[in-house]
Amino acid sequence: MTKGQRTALVTGASSGIGEEYARRLAERGHRLVLVARRAERLDALAAELAERYGARTESIAADLATAEGVARVEERLRAEEHPVDLLVNNAGYGGGGSFARQQPEDVQRVIDVNVTALVRLTRAVLPGQIERKRSGAAPGPVGVINVGSVAGLLPVSPGSALYASSKAFVRLFTESVAAEVKRRGVHVTAVLPGYVRTDMTTWLQEKGAPEQVFVPKETVVADSLRAFARGRSVVIPGLQYKAAGGLLKLLPATLVRGAVRRFGP
Repeated sequence: MTKGQRTALVTGASSGIGEEYARRLAERGHRLVLVARRAERLDALAAELAERYGARTESIAADLATAEGVARVEERLRAEEHPVDLLVNNAGYGGGGSFARQQPEDVQRVIDVNVTALVRLTRAVLPGQIERKRSGAAPGPVGVINVGSVAGLLPVSPGSALYASSKAFVRLFTESVAAEVKRRGVHVTAVLPGYVRTDMTTWLQEKGAPEQVFVPKETVVADSLRAFARGRSVVIPGLQYKAAGGLLKLLPATLVRGAVRRFGP
């Protein structure tokens, strides 16, 4: 192992934004721990990163909707050998439509992946990171990037009540924890993307949504890594969504709620 080589653990690494995090961090010389449900895709990505960037990788096949899967990743996050400098909580589960019609198992999966797993993995990694900063064993930035969504900024989200609420939790949780650990030299950042061309937005792509509504996954990753390095607690990638986020802060909540109810599903 290269002396001083940093280690990053990325969940949901087998496709989409998570795969892009893995590529960019490998390019920067990080040792990688790749986590996803699909072992064969992790192995293929690990082989590609090794060939292209010479990256050292570990793969953990784990379903973060299960207690066993979360425990497996927690164990790695607490390991003293090759300690994790950066945890990217990217794994997420969508699920939409009228809440009353959603299947109970889908409801539970959103909560388990978007909230419970993210909280438990963050809790697993932070104590070691705090101690390493205190002792001087981690000279560079250490901490967590939590992938949320601009949906979490909306005051109401009919047709996406559970998903948007889970992402609102991610934002508030991240900002609160960031304030707690900032003086200890640990960075915690929430990235709030809009629509990105991933498996989760296939339905929107099939509807022929205009290119302007999508933010490239490359932009999401680059902006969030930059914000993390600078110690920022929140970043919204893409000019169109930055503008929308600023507008949401300025407009009265009652006006925004009325507009969403009128034009929403």
